[in-house]
Amino acid sequence: MTTVLTQTQKIENGGYFFEMLKSLDLKCKSCAPITPLECITRCKVHRLKNELRCLRKTLDNPDYVKDLFNVLKNPTRLVILQVLLNGRYSVNQLQLELKKTGCLANQNAVIEEYLPPLTALDLVSELQDEYSLTLFGSRLANLLGCFPKYAQKLPTHSECYEEAVLQYLLSGPKTFEQIETVVLPKNVSRTLRRLNSDCLINAPTQRDYVFFFRTIRSPDKENINDTERKIHKAIPQEGIPAGQLAEKTGFSKSVIYRNIKHLRSKKLVFQRRTPKTYHLTIKGEKLATVLTELQQTVGDTWLSFQQAALENAKALKIGDLT
Repeated sequence: MTTVLTQTQKIENGGYFFEMLKSLDLKCKSCAPITPLECITRCKVHRLKNELRCLRKTLDNPDYVKDLFNVLKNPTRLVILQVLLNGRYSVNQLQLELKKTGCLANQNAVIEEYLPPLTALDLVSELQDEYSLTLFGSRLANLLGCFPKYAQKLPTHSECYEEAVLQYLLSGPKTFEQIETVVLPKNVSRTLRRLNSDCLINAPTQRDYVFFFRTIRSPDKENINDTERKIHKAIPQEGIPAGQLAEKTGFSKSVIYRNIKHLRSKKLVFQRRTPKTYHLTIKGEKLATVLTELQQTVGDTWLSFQQAALENAKALKIGDLT
């Protein structure tokens, strides 16, 4: 399985905006504008601090990640993000760039449908009728990777149950009951069916598998026939289901079950139900990795703002004491 963000990447994501805020505060303290108006209208540092201040409030929304995933599922918005990675664009220029990719969106649609959700999440900012990525938007746009390729497989305007399951399976195969711990039980079956139909997970055809195992009891101490002996010998240490045992021995399933029953009565064989598990396909693993990186970046950024606020509170307290 592909791992999620490394510890170093987590530290970089978490500390990036914290260090940025500290650096901007130092620049402001050493700056001596002629008038406050000059600071507001001309200073890039002031604009960046204001951008980060807005982002901090936006990230306080507990549904931010869900809103982010739903906004990014729109292919036109994904193209806009990639276009804006190259610089500032007017609506007219954006429309022309969208046409190059086959997106025939008119200017009204760009202004009213595609840009507002991006600006609401502080991924895109507008200045003098031109749009550009925010610092945070640029970081997320660079993490999208294969997301545009697979985004259409995820349901739009959803509660993001599919995204939650994909991320949960990234750590390894899970049973149906385990998946019920991250998604409401009433939604699990529908969510798994969608992911399976889109080839993002491999789903079992049944919930459980009955495996047969040999006990430590020696068959030589029991009166068993040749068929029972052959079946007993064919059972591997790790156990085997009846279907595979039938293929291995050449007997029919009915013969297998009848003789297994006799072997169990002689305490030579026991059975155990092994829950079937769901696991990611290669496509699902790639998409789950991107989703996890996006969510971790959002979480680490929010934590960096909390750290900065705590540092400021401590500094103010020390200042009051002195």
